[in-house]
Order: sequence, then C-alpha cells, then structure tokens
Amino acid sequence: MPRGVRPRLADIQDAVNGIDSVTAGATYETHAATWGMQRAVERGLEIISEASRHVPADLKALAPDIPWRQIAAIGNLLRHEYQRADPMATWNIVREHLPGLAAATDRLMVEVKRRETG
Repeated sequence: MPRGVRPRLADIQDAVNGIDSVTAGATYETHAATWGMQRAVERGLEIISEASRHVPADLKALAPDIPWRQIAAIGNLLRHEYQRADPMATWNIVREHLPGLAAATDRLMVEVKRRETG
C-alpha cells in the first residue's frame, strides 16, 4: 500500500530535525572535518529529496518559495554522483534552505490535516 502525503511530510520534518540536531552548534569547519556529520546530513537530504517527490503539486504550489525541483534533484546527485557531494554545498543547504523548508512543511502538514477533516 502506498504511503500518503502526511507520512511523507512527516519524513521531511523528521529529516530536517535530525539534520538540525546533528549540526547544532557546529561550524562549517567542523562539518567539513567530520565524516559522520557529512554522511548524516547527506542521508537526511536524500530522505527529504525522496519524500518531496511524493508531495502533490497542488500542495507544493502552496509553498512557491521552496525550490521543489532542486530538492528532488539533490537526491539524485547524492545517490548516483556521491563523489561530487561538496561539504560547502550541503552546509549551505542546511543553513540557508532547511529553515524555510521546515516552516513550509509545517504549513503543508496543517493544510493536509485540514483537508482530511474537511
């Protein structure tokens, strides 16, 4: 049975929270020097990427400021061209883009719940 949109949004929320937890208080230098932190961030981004592919277009349209296409694309890079993963690029995603994605995902989750309850 396919998973619905609500669990996919929850996966995004969980991955964002996990990345935040792993990188809390860290600097870019720490991130770049810590293999485990880099891999945890990359895995979290893969999860976010895959889950985002299952969010319907009408919901994505409610968060037009989120680069949904690029979110989906980062997963392909991390899975298939992992050697090109750049610690500076992933760090910038974490610091610059995840806060907005977290807020948007929270709003979308509220909308999904509203739609479910009518």
